[in-house]
Amino acid sequence: MDQAEQLRIIKANKQIRPTARVITVTSGKGGVGKSNMSINLAIQFRKMGKRVVILDADFGLANIEIMFGAVPKHNLCDLVYEGKSISDIITQGPMGVGFISGGSGIAGMSNLGKDALTCIIQNLAELDALTDVIIVDTGAGISDSVLEFLVASGEVLLVTTPEPTSITDSYSLLKALYRHPRYEEAYTKVKMVANRVENVKEGQVLFDKLNAVVTRYLKTSMEYLGCVPQDPQVVQAVMQQVPVSIQNPGAKSSQAYQRIAEKLCDKTQEEQPRRGMAAFFSHIIGTRNGAAKQSR
Repeated sequence: MDQAEQLRIIKANKQIRPTARVITVTSGKGGVGKSNMSINLAIQFRKMGKRVVILDADFGLANIEIMFGAVPKHNLCDLVYEGKSISDIITQGPMGVGFISGGSGIAGMSNLGKDALTCIIQNLAELDALTDVIIVDTGAGISDSVLEFLVASGEVLLVTTPEPTSITDSYSLLKALYRHPRYEEAYTKVKMVANRVENVKEGQVLFDKLNAVVTRYLKTSMEYLGCVPQDPQVVQAVMQQVPVSIQNPGAKSSQAYQRIAEKLCDKTQEEQPRRGMAAFFSHIIGTRNGAAKQSR
C-alpha cells in the first residue's frame, strides 16, 4: 500500500479532524534527560489546562511507565490485533496525563493491510479529538525508527547537555534528519532545549555553539526554547517515581519546565501547522513503505 492510498483512506473517513498538536522529544544519545523532559512538559501542559497524552516510543526501555510508577495493560498494537479501543490502551498517570506504550507494534506497521490500517487510523483520529497535545518520546540516538518519527513530526524538541558527546551526537542526529529524503524543512521545526546546565548563560552558549555548526554545515538553523538547570530534585523525584513538577513545583528545574511549556504555548508556537496523530502515523507508514520499495 503506497502513501497515496493511505491518504485516500484518511480522506474517506469523514470523522477525521486532525487537531492534536504532536511534539516529538528526542536526543542524540541516551541519559540526557529526554524522558524527564517529556513527562514534566506534559505535567506543565496539564497545569495550563491542556489535555495531554504521551506516546512512549522508546522501545524496550519503557521509561515513561517506570517514571510514572504505572504498568500499562495494553499497547498500541492491541488496537489492531486485540480489537482494543483507544481508551483501552491509554494508561492514566499523575494529574490525568495519559500515556500509551508503543510496544513492538509500531515496527510492523509497514506490513498492515488496508483494513488494519483503516482501523488504526480511525482510532488515532479519535485520539486527536480527545487530546490537545500528544508528546512522542522517541528512543535515543540515530536509528531508522527515530528518524521516521522525526520526519513525520511538525515539532521536534532536541534535548542536549553540555557533555561533548551529547553535542556531537546531537549534531549527528540533525545531520541524518536534514539529509533524510522525506525531511521537509518548511514543515518540521527543530527546537533545542539545553538540559543539566549550571546557569542560563551556559545554556545559551551551548545552543549558540551547536546552532553555529548546524547553520554552517547543514545550511539551516534551530530555535532555542531555553534551558533546565542541573537539579538534584530531579534525581530524587525519579527515584520516588513522581515527576519533579508535581513533587516540588518550586524546584528550579520545575520552574524551568514551566517556562519552556509556556513558550511552547505562546501564540506563535500554537499557530504552527498540525497534522494530527492519524496523519502522523500515516506519514511514518509511508516512510517505511517507501524504504521497502527502494530496497527491492
